[in-house]
Amino acid sequence: MNKLFLTEQFNDSISGVAYKTIQQKKRLLAYFAEHGPTAIGDLRQALHLSVPKVTALLNELMDEQFVKDYGKDNSTGGRPPNLYGLAAESAYFVGVDVHRTFMHIALTDFQKNIVEIKEYVPYTLANTPESLSALCQLIEGFISQLQTPREKIMGAGINLTGRVNSATGYSYSFFHFQDQPLSQIIGDEIGIPVVVENDSRAMAYGEFAAGVVERERNVLFLNLDYGIGMGMVLDGQLYYGKSGYSGEAGHMPVFDNNIICQCGKKGCLETEASGWALLERFKTRVRNGATTQLVQNPEHLEDIDLEAIIQAAQSDDVLAIELIAEIGEQLGRGIAALINVFNPELVVLGGSLAATGDYIRLPLLSALNKYSLSLVSNDTELKVSDLGNRAGVLGACLLVQHKFLSTTD
Repeated sequence: MNKLFLTEQFNDSISGVAYKTIQQKKRLLAYFAEHGPTAIGDLRQALHLSVPKVTALLNELMDEQFVKDYGKDNSTGGRPPNLYGLAAESAYFVGVDVHRTFMHIALTDFQKNIVEIKEYVPYTLANTPESLSALCQLIEGFISQLQTPREKIMGAGINLTGRVNSATGYSYSFFHFQDQPLSQIIGDEIGIPVVVENDSRAMAYGEFAAGVVERERNVLFLNLDYGIGMGMVLDGQLYYGKSGYSGEAGHMPVFDNNIICQCGKKGCLETEASGWALLERFKTRVRNGATTQLVQNPEHLEDIDLEAIIQAAQSDDVLAIELIAEIGEQLGRGIAALINVFNPELVVLGGSLAATGDYIRLPLLSALNKYSLSLVSNDTELKVSDLGNRAGVLGACLLVQHKFLSTTD
């Protein structure tokens, strides 16, 4: 199998007619990835190529086993045309969604199907060489046990929290020890090309490409975890900003308080509307005498984490539900500002706090009605993530596929 046209972005020697053909093949495959099996006539119109050119490209891609003939399209009248589309087993993509104490890792095929997935793999994220080495070993271990031939794995996408510039391959919050891009360091270790991405942006893309998003083209995805991250899809494209650091919604100055944020500033949205804020409020209330089924012995209070509070709310713990509602109301103030600025069609709530459902969604909606401009918010729908904890790992797989099929012409 010829992987050249998928990996040419790593080869500076390709130019001229060969380069143009590669770009045309990528456009064809990207169209199949978005629209599914398609007839030659429709491909000609969509890609603005002649029928002979489309036919020649299809023949080459079928020889390379990336495309297959799906047979006649019996849905149309007259003589039915043949439909062509991606061969699912021709290419695979690895996705790695890294969290503080675990990771999810998955393999998808060329038709976006999850072939294999391992969730909640124990892992400790720390800004140390040892943590980076452990990450590479876990990825290599996952790839080594796959039944899929390694040569069919086109690339790996790795999500990290914090400041990530996917265009250059650098992560500035974790593993910024060497002059080389992190994507290159990990790629050299595991032997396949690597794309690094911000976790919230990858989650946003997962929902956009295979989740709750239907036909909306302007979408805000809120990653509600210990911190608050955001991925933006504007006019159908992920928005990165000049340096690739867009989406730091958690650090918008919203509150007039003296609470020091993780970033070192005061008044950030995260100081009163994040998982960290929920955890601190919960502990403070228990220390002040509030009762909860979660803590029988105050000495064990410091062992409580965000996941435990979420599970308590799902088990009808009154204190957990009350505090999550407070967080939802405060979060709504921040999202109202985002809606006023971006006027999106859809806002998606994801991350661990989204698992609390209406406990956070209803107070948030109430705050949106209170603080956003009605003329703007009436155009915006609010939904909870369809993919749940798989949004990030699936987004990583699909985003690396998208990047490898992107063209420069």
